[in-house]
Amino acid sequence: MDSTSKSNAATSSKKDANNGQTLLLGRYEVGKLLGHGTFAKVYHARNVKSGDSVAIKVIDKEKILKSGLIAHIKREISILRRVRHPNIVQLFEVMATKSKIYFVMEYVRGGELFNKVAKGRLKEDVARKYFQQLISAVHFCHARGVYHRDLKPENLLLDENGDLKVSDFGLSAVSDQIRQDGLFHTFCGTPAYVAPEVLARKGYDAAKVDIWSCGVILFVLMAGYLPFQDQNIMAMYKKIYKGEFRCPRWFSPELIRLLTKLLDTNPETRITIPEIMEKRWFKKGFKHIKFYIEDDKLCSVEDDDNDVGPCSDQSSMSESETELETRKRVGTLPRPASLNAFDLISFSPGFNLSGLFEEGEEGSRFVSGAPVSTIISKLEEIAKVVSFTVRKKDCRVSLEGSREGAKGPLSIAAEIFELTPSLVVVEVKKKGGERGEYEDFCNRELKPGLEKLMVEESQSSAAASPATSSSYLPSDTE
Repeated sequence: MDSTSKSNAATSSKKDANNGQTLLLGRYEVGKLLGHGTFAKVYHARNVKSGDSVAIKVIDKEKILKSGLIAHIKREISILRRVRHPNIVQLFEVMATKSKIYFVMEYVRGGELFNKVAKGRLKEDVARKYFQQLISAVHFCHARGVYHRDLKPENLLLDENGDLKVSDFGLSAVSDQIRQDGLFHTFCGTPAYVAPEVLARKGYDAAKVDIWSCGVILFVLMAGYLPFQDQNIMAMYKKIYKGEFRCPRWFSPELIRLLTKLLDTNPETRITIPEIMEKRWFKKGFKHIKFYIEDDKLCSVEDDDNDVGPCSDQSSMSESETELETRKRVGTLPRPASLNAFDLISFSPGFNLSGLFEEGEEGSRFVSGAPVSTIISKLEEIAKVVSFTVRKKDCRVSLEGSREGAKGPLSIAAEIFELTPSLVVVEVKKKGGERGEYEDFCNRELKPGLEKLMVEESQSSAAASPATSSSYLPSDTE
């Protein structure tokens, strides 16, 4: 799907002549109402081009203008585009007409986690899985300066695979809203899940508030009821403020210790997410979620699979089973794709090939006479120095960092093309992460490493044949 965009159509919808369904902006076939609130309604819809199901949140412009919520809506859009994660409901695009704003979002088929808990407490392994996925999503948000502030089972959805998806970032805040004292001051959240420091109205660390809410959610999943409850809301607030709760007898000692740290009324000593992830109860069966964004889509990375993820163009990399088996047996790589004159021209603006091997906006290109296997080994060596994960598929290599920047972990793609039978071009591009971190990595590690490889290959070629050098593209050709 497209990235966030606005479409100013004269009309918000029209009827499909074939089936009478409402066709929104000529792109989405709108179905049943899924839910509604004060300012918005959510519908199930189908993308008529791809056939995929989506959820469309329809916001009344007049209502939000009267309520002064335009900045709030803009912030929600910004937040949803910033926090793209497998356990967070994804925003595909935003469209607008004169009277409506449309959020086109991922359709999560399994409904609210609340509905599952309403039927009774969950088994420990199931509750642990949901809690692990919740913590992974919240950790991802916090690393990007986003704080949910209204975490509860009603805002946690389940997909068709039973995986958790955090939704409803309407009350979320970003780090640039923090006052000079380094704290947030807006009173928000759902009473039963709100942290004691929010009730105190003296400013709070939003990350610690989210952790408290995660603790309440874990208790509810395991117990089937709230840790702090009373028919009188002020009496409930007093219990929250004092941290008065009792764990049922079926809670294990490890779980009780974790809940005690999650529901610590002192935010200064409350457990942090990295500490949660080190707890034995949490670590049981836990796997870090690995993913990357390619062509504006979330792509998963399997722990034990070095192949490019499901978003790759498999057709362009296909080969016969015989060739694959032969390569596995002899340990060789396929020949890189060749560059023709049109490819060379497309690499360089204005038909000027002098910039072919220089750094540009989209990335960098290098020429080498080294074998493809040697280049890939060098890229793996460079990645190892900075603890990057390496994924390989034929003549393509992806390097992925683990540091969580504002725009996600740094992700770099390197692809090798054949220029001549003895020369290849290594094209390097940033796929994800911050531009500054990418440039720093290129300048400190990538360029020196590849340049060293070129020098080594040049020296090797010179020793074999003093009259030739294949490190750089020759300035004259026959």
